[in-house]
Amino acid sequence: MGYQEITLKLPTDYTDKLLKKKIRKDLDITDFSIQIAHKSLDARNKKKIHWLLRATVISDELKDERPAPAPSLDIPVGKRKEKALVIGSGPAGFFSAFVLQTAGIDTTIIERGSAVEKRAKGIKHFETEGIFSPVSNYAFGEGGAGTFSDGKLTSRTKRITQEKQFILSSYIEAGAPEEIAYLAHPHLGSDNLKMIIRNLRQAFLDIGGTIHFETSLQDLKISSGKVSSAITTAGAIDADYFIIAPGHSAHDTYRMLISRGVKFTTKNFAIGSRVEHRQEIINTAQWGKPAIAGLKAADYNLTANIEGNLPVFTFCMCPGGTIVPATAFENTNIVNGMSRYKRNGPYANSACVAAVNLGTLLEKEPDPIEALEWVSSLEKDFYEFAGGYKAPYSTINNFIHNKSQSGMVESSYPIGLIPADLRGMLPQGIGSSIAEGLKVFARKVKGFVEGIILGLESKTSSPVQAVREHGGRSVGIENLYIAGEGSGHAGGIISSGADGIKAAMDIISRIS
Repeated sequence: MGYQEITLKLPTDYTDKLLKKKIRKDLDITDFSIQIAHKSLDARNKKKIHWLLRATVISDELKDERPAPAPSLDIPVGKRKEKALVIGSGPAGFFSAFVLQTAGIDTTIIERGSAVEKRAKGIKHFETEGIFSPVSNYAFGEGGAGTFSDGKLTSRTKRITQEKQFILSSYIEAGAPEEIAYLAHPHLGSDNLKMIIRNLRQAFLDIGGTIHFETSLQDLKISSGKVSSAITTAGAIDADYFIIAPGHSAHDTYRMLISRGVKFTTKNFAIGSRVEHRQEIINTAQWGKPAIAGLKAADYNLTANIEGNLPVFTFCMCPGGTIVPATAFENTNIVNGMSRYKRNGPYANSACVAAVNLGTLLEKEPDPIEALEWVSSLEKDFYEFAGGYKAPYSTINNFIHNKSQSGMVESSYPIGLIPADLRGMLPQGIGSSIAEGLKVFARKVKGFVEGIILGLESKTSSPVQAVREHGGRSVGIENLYIAGEGSGHAGGIISSGADGIKAAMDIISRIS
């Protein structure tokens, strides 16, 4: 059986029939199978937007031998006496626990939030009634924050090939579309994620894992450089190894860890707001027309580096998506974005944030607790201004020109908007830098100035970072690992999941 790699240009609405016809013609073969390796959209020329597809063609009519597949994640399987406790069920927590349990280590996950089914109901109740639930919200609960924020699977992190393949394969086995294995910018969609997360949970339980929902970590018992047990709302849990993967909303967990001598440092992070437009504005700007057959919705990725200002960039762009109230605690007001798999909503949204060095901003070097307090104080200020969870907003034009906002506009945000001097609500230097960045974006994307900017986007990245040794182990504590976005060393589903897997593999290597 021979093989050959082939790269094809295909129309946006191509069919399998057309794909096979082109392969037959280009390779002059009749009987073959196809494995797609990579698929990306080329929109550089708006008059000739097309898919670039790289595929492996397998056929007896071809001569070349297929190279050996890339090595996969090698999890040594066996029955082991050690126990592990994982705190948090986001990508880092779940995949670390899944790998540990696969290796034969008795593993328990505790999650402060609820199971995904209950979580979805709590979020719907919050959006319709404005009643916040501490266990069923956008920040906490099964699957982590990413469960309800689109499920983007892109990652710029290098040296995680095996871990990434394991994560993607696990998602596909749990019901994700197979295209995530080859699309240049894959995503799962928040609607699909609820089913996928539920199936992953069952896979973990089927191999002997244990999960306790609505169970919070309160304290750690640490002596002689080792954790002996975790104090939780369900009582003490003993284990041989502990992985904490709380996500970067769990400021209370950070404070507890710092008070117990777990080392953290401050780091650069990003903060700002969300911008929103009618999706057809973005489609027309990027494609030259409001819709194209075979494509979902256009996106963008924008940066601005203007002398004398903070760097500004867009992040977590959600085509055809919705802006959501992503607060983690009752007295704070935060926004985030999400979209469903079809990305067919009428609006496009994205974080629009400035990169911040808090020491430079405050003209003094804050410690990790001070950095957390600075972010939390800003989140509380937005809550107090709105008197709840409505999102303060401004038109992008008024934000740029530092004009006050009045009146109401349409938005996907479910709890409602409140006119505000949003630029003035952001800390000095951040609001002005974002305004300058928006001017740049308006020149790059036609119609960008017609959108709105709203809310506080404070969870793009963490202001603190765990001090770790190789494999994610906490410095000075031999059996404690801090993983995922909560560690400050990862961001997004893939890199966070890979970070959790690396922690699990480090534990397995120590036991083996």
